Amino acid sequence: MAQRSGSDGTGSGGVELTSTAEVRSVHVGPMDNVAYLVTCRRTREQVLVDAAAEPATLLDLVRAGSPEGRLALVVTTHRHPDHVGALAEVVAATGAATAAGEDDADHLPVPVDRRLRHGEVLTAGDVRLEVVHLRGHTPGSVALVLRGGGEGPDRVLTGDSLFPGGVGNTRGDAAAFTSLLGDVTARLFDVLDDATVVHPGHGAPTTIGAERPHLSEWRARGW
Repeated sequence: MAQRSGSDGTGSGGVELTSTAEVRSVHVGPMDNVAYLVTCRRTREQVLVDAAAEPATLLDLVRAGSPEGRLALVVTTHRHPDHVGALAEVVAATGAATAAGEDDADHLPVPVDRRLRHGEVLTAGDVRLEVVHLRGHTPGSVALVLRGGGEGPDRVLTGDSLFPGGVGNTRGDAAAFTSLLGDVTARLFDVLDDATVVHPGHGAPTTIGAERPHLSEWRARGW
């Protein structure tokens, strides 16, 4: 988790739309984790991002997108225990496949069906989720970019790699911090426009534009 997460303490969010997807979220667990459900508007195929805690709450979220409780895939943004606490139960209940960054996959509590690399694209019906590898918070941390397609802004689900106010916690490791800030700069800020909504793994959302002016400040302070 980051030193500053920007948490607003809210519960479940509303439905946000792109041209292809509905995006739902719910806050779960004692660390204010945010789980995200991405649902194809045409086929109702679904992807859950971070089965963090409270499996019953997450299964309710899945049913909010698909009354039959259909879930194709659970993506884990990184290996930390607070992001996988309900993973085994959700997979057992839904039969969903699993995905995680290649360098974190062996550290999850369930077998990983798809080991993700930078630049891959996950699909669910008409939904395309672009995989962005962000090295530093953990070796295999990934973010997912969902394009707005002309209906709403682009969105990026960043796990614990980017929050309002800074990048994720690198536990005082200067090399890990340099790696993470470098990847966040080159792979998010340099390619996503200011309207892009950042959906972090804890707390409240922000935008690329709101955070961009502070990159040099983050670099100078070292966290």
